Amino acid sequence: MNLLSALGAIEIGLIFGLVSLGIFLSFRVLNFPDLTPDGSFTLGGAVAAILISKEFNPFLATAVAIVAGAVAGWTTAYLNVRLRVMQLLAGILVMIGLYSVNLRVMGQPNIALIDAPTVFRVLSIGKVPLYWTQPLVLLVLVIIVKLILDSYLASEDGLAMRSTGVNPRMARAQGISTDRQTLVGMALSNGLVALAGALFAQSQGGADISMGVGTIVAGLAAVIIGETLLPSRYLGWVTASCVLGAVLYRFLVVLALNTDFLGIQAQDLNLITSLLVAAALVLPTIRKRLATGPRLRKAIPKEVS
Repeated sequence: MNLLSALGAIEIGLIFGLVSLGIFLSFRVLNFPDLTPDGSFTLGGAVAAILISKEFNPFLATAVAIVAGAVAGWTTAYLNVRLRVMQLLAGILVMIGLYSVNLRVMGQPNIALIDAPTVFRVLSIGKVPLYWTQPLVLLVLVIIVKLILDSYLASEDGLAMRSTGVNPRMARAQGISTDRQTLVGMALSNGLVALAGALFAQSQGGADISMGVGTIVAGLAAVIIGETLLPSRYLGWVTASCVLGAVLYRFLVVLALNTDFLGIQAQDLNLITSLLVAAALVLPTIRKRLATGPRLRKAIPKEVS
């Protein structure tokens, strides 16, 4: 792995760090198995790309993309809490619908932003190459988003949202509107995913209708890998583990694709993702068995000869 590959892995890993934070909100905080990110990621990229191509300010375009993603997440939550559509089905319905919405937004399957003034070009420092500027800008942005999310989840509203995911019945008994918390949480979750999609489109030089395929799997892989490697009950460490898991996941993917003797090609990316997620899921179980094995042996009394 050369320097450019490493910087590229960090760049994409930080972008998917935002995705993992959004998925952490839905899957872990709200306990809502949401499949909308596959569509909201593309929606964020599509909205940002079409606005930038029409000479809108890239920061404004990114902000509009966040709002569009939030609306998509709110719609999924609304189907569930108001219309009583089951969670998985609500996410599937919105994800499928967003495919057509994204095509309508872009007007074509893809939009190029090769010479367009993106956020990264505006924030570029002198003659510093973009392959250095983009990871640095993303690092600062991810840290800011993480700190804001930590602060929100530690606030009164954030604690109400966390209690909604842990025990909705008890939360309602305490006077918390669980429906409202679900709507807000899902909007925030998919807003973060759309932000990642907008930044991905600007960093990669364009948006494509299929760019969101596998987003939910990659985000879940990041969350699971992070929780496995950095298990903690402290909120700040948990959100940090999501970002670190995303970066590590991209490094593992790039390392696998650049390892010649394995014979892995680009079309094997989904297979690599599946194997990484499976390994991350199995690792905690193996760790528990290894930890409890010696304890069980000590607990069993020796036979008296």
